[in-house]
Amino acid sequence: MKPAVHDYTKAVLDWRPFITPVRLDEATPEQLQAMKITPANKKVSDYVLVLAHDPESLLHRSPLFNGIMYGKDGLDRPGRELGAIGASIVNRCIYCLAVHARHYEQTGGTAGVVDTIFQQETSARLPEKEQAIYDFSVALSAFPPAATDEDIARLRAVGLNELEILDLILSVSIFGWANRLMHTLGEPIPAA
Repeated sequence: MKPAVHDYTKAVLDWRPFITPVRLDEATPEQLQAMKITPANKKVSDYVLVLAHDPESLLHRSPLFNGIMYGKDGLDRPGRELGAIGASIVNRCIYCLAVHARHYEQTGGTAGVVDTIFQQETSARLPEKEQAIYDFSVALSAFPPAATDEDIARLRAVGLNELEILDLILSVSIFGWANRLMHTLGEPIPAA
């Protein structure tokens, strides 16, 4: 029997941490540096404030994430977002799925793709290029990973070059990590 479709959404969600976030007004200089806080900052997400408990890790996490998701060369932004969507659907990360579904559409992703994924999950039938990217993302996110040489060949066949494929692997991989981290540290809730 197929599991019930989750309450996927493109709406903005809040995230409620399971542990107390660092209080911005009590943060150490190391925590402030890791969060890149300036006196003008008024609001920092609870997620970042939880990650700030380990400022050394956070100091490396943010530039790595930004480099993977917002790099100027390689895979286009919708392709990276579709990789994040594939990982998030496999990992059932409702929060990340909502964020990256919006980003996919806002950055010019193919119309209807997100709605199809929400309805059909890992069995979604998409246009050829998006299908290759999505199927690879889902296969790479499986446990154990199920991506094969044939999946890479499909990516090449729809026009992705080596750098674009690497960007997709990095996008999917960082969300394999990020989804699990968000699940263990908190939960999505409707926006207030």
